[in-house]
Amino acid sequence: MSTLPGYTLVVLLLTAHSAAADGLALKKDVELGGSAAAGKAGPMFLSADRIESTAPNIIEASGHVEARQAGHNFYANWLRYDTTLSLVEARGQVRLEQPALLVSGDSLKLNVNDYSGELTQPVYRLAAQPGRGDASRIDFIDENRFNFQDATYTTCPVDNDDWFLKVGDLDIDRTRNVGTARNASLHFLGVPILYTPWMNFSLNNERKTGVLAPTFGTTERSGLDILVPYYLNLAPNYDATLYPRLLSKRGVQLGGEFRYLLNDFRGENRVEYLPNDSEVDRSRWSVALKNEYRLNANTQAGMLFNRVSDDDYFRDLSNLISITSISHLNREAWVTTQHANWNAELRAQSFQTLQDSTAAPIVEPYARLPHARLGMAQTFGNGLEFKLESEATRFAHPTQTEGTRVLAYPTLRLPLSNSFGFLTPQIGWHSSYYALDDSVAEQRITRNVPIFSLDSGMAFDRPFSFAGNSYEQTLEPRVYYVFAPYRDQAAIPVFDTAALDFSYAQMFTENQFIGGDRINDANQLTVAVTSRFIESESGLERLQVTLGQRYYFSAQQVTLPGVAPRTSNATDLLAAVSGQITRDWRIDTAWQFDTQNGTTIRQNLGASYRPGPGRAVNFGYRFIDQTTEQVDLSAQWPLGKRWYGMFRYNYSFQDDKLVEGLAGLEYNGGCWVVRGVFQRLATKENQSTDAFFIQLELNGMGRIGSNPLDVLKHSVPGYRPSNDILQTP
Repeated sequence: MSTLPGYTLVVLLLTAHSAAADGLALKKDVELGGSAAAGKAGPMFLSADRIESTAPNIIEASGHVEARQAGHNFYANWLRYDTTLSLVEARGQVRLEQPALLVSGDSLKLNVNDYSGELTQPVYRLAAQPGRGDASRIDFIDENRFNFQDATYTTCPVDNDDWFLKVGDLDIDRTRNVGTARNASLHFLGVPILYTPWMNFSLNNERKTGVLAPTFGTTERSGLDILVPYYLNLAPNYDATLYPRLLSKRGVQLGGEFRYLLNDFRGENRVEYLPNDSEVDRSRWSVALKNEYRLNANTQAGMLFNRVSDDDYFRDLSNLISITSISHLNREAWVTTQHANWNAELRAQSFQTLQDSTAAPIVEPYARLPHARLGMAQTFGNGLEFKLESEATRFAHPTQTEGTRVLAYPTLRLPLSNSFGFLTPQIGWHSSYYALDDSVAEQRITRNVPIFSLDSGMAFDRPFSFAGNSYEQTLEPRVYYVFAPYRDQAAIPVFDTAALDFSYAQMFTENQFIGGDRINDANQLTVAVTSRFIESESGLERLQVTLGQRYYFSAQQVTLPGVAPRTSNATDLLAAVSGQITRDWRIDTAWQFDTQNGTTIRQNLGASYRPGPGRAVNFGYRFIDQTTEQVDLSAQWPLGKRWYGMFRYNYSFQDDKLVEGLAGLEYNGGCWVVRGVFQRLATKENQSTDAFFIQLELNGMGRIGSNPLDVLKHSVPGYRPSNDILQTP
């Protein structure tokens, strides 16, 4: 990794060493085919209007001098070769051509024995990538070391110097692939914007110790935000990054990340510390550790540890909604093993809960100290499948009932299928044992529930034509029956169990609860049908329509504490429509309808229009009865030649507030791009923060400023940077 990637390209021109004169042996070559096959040891083929020997060991060529050796081409108006001194001199429109470089200059002096010499007034262009520049002189120290004076570099096209690097003195050592620059400055639109008196960098884009490009921006809660990373290339398989960060309203935060990748170990570990935050008058910190170890081909171990100093750490110091909305930080260590017919794991897990407000405290999850699981699977010759899922867990909590839970669930299923349908009966026995602490009256509880299910479905299809195109329509009915007798579970505490959200997938599960503390009583039948419309030629699914509903043949008795049992004999009706309607339009909708009361319980509407790169419009509407009603609009669209606009508007009608607002502009100057983004983000109840990002991207060099790309990609689905869209010169 280079300090400033663009400097790496500057120094490639210095590959114009004395290859054109290596082992100079003059031979007439009418076609100037060269001797690439012979390599540098082969002769040089020379053509000119006039070739003569003016003195002993002196050869002169003049007029359209052309020479080639080992695939390297050389041109000049006049050339003189002193075989005694092994010195080549050339003047007048000197030009060197190599696979990676084209360079021209006024005069060349080169010793072909030790490759020392100089080329004055060089002007160069990189052949493999868009890069060009000039200098006052190249000094060749030897074959692999050069000094480049008063150099410039840019990726802009000829006659366009919107940006360029200016380097006073540049040393290149190709034996170590290291460059050292002195008095280096970056000029943008005629204005110098960055300067460094000294820097070194990698010549081949390999990782290298040094300062990375800084980022800067501003937020309402932290003020001016400047981060300057320093990269440490410790070894090919491990490295570290130190990133001091200045927050004008809060102070200086120090951060560090260490990564490693060994044969059996890998990890990423990060620590941040902000001493004496001026806004809250206390020190703040975060730790994020992730390490994994492979014991053998089947067994792995690992750990995660995440912790922050306070509840508002992410809300104050981050601009990503996915991070600011984190409620629980995971901490766990585990060992897992996977084999052909069985698998197992041992895990210890706890959480740090970040509270949003004292008015509605978030309940801390139970810690699992420890959790052990064993799974087995075996298929017999007649197709009968046996499975066993078992676990033992010790649940710990500072304020609630603690205890140990042991579960075992063996099942037998027999899949039967043919070309037009399937039938799968399954029977299982769910057995549970609880040993609870002495805070409850009943400390030993046993529960055994037999469960029977029958899953069946069919598939029909027919061809049809519409608007001149051939399609195939399928009709896929599915029926799923479950029976589980009632068992009184009121005395069992709720360690890790919740009701599954009602959805199409949930209608085809045996248990309406996730977690092992509740097993529903069931005598129910799910009926659903799906129809797909598939384009015959491409196989693209243009439309999928699904309807489904579950019917109950007995009243519900098993519930979670404080939740009333259902009163209806059927669930709400579920409907979903999705598909790539046209080349540009896609829709995704879901609808949950209460057939008894004739009301909508849940509704998700989504549509996207993407006619081409850089053109994306997204619409979303989400409604959940009594809790949620949000509209979400986002887009990227060209506003003019090389101009793009981006925005997002996510508004909650239920809370009467903006969840996230974003507006941005992006301009592509051909060899550079500038992006500016303003974001307002709800970070907690009745609180939001504003942030402003501005970034300058110089093609072939890197990015300067605060990085809005992660925010844009997360907030505007379908967003693409303009460099991925436009063919820049």
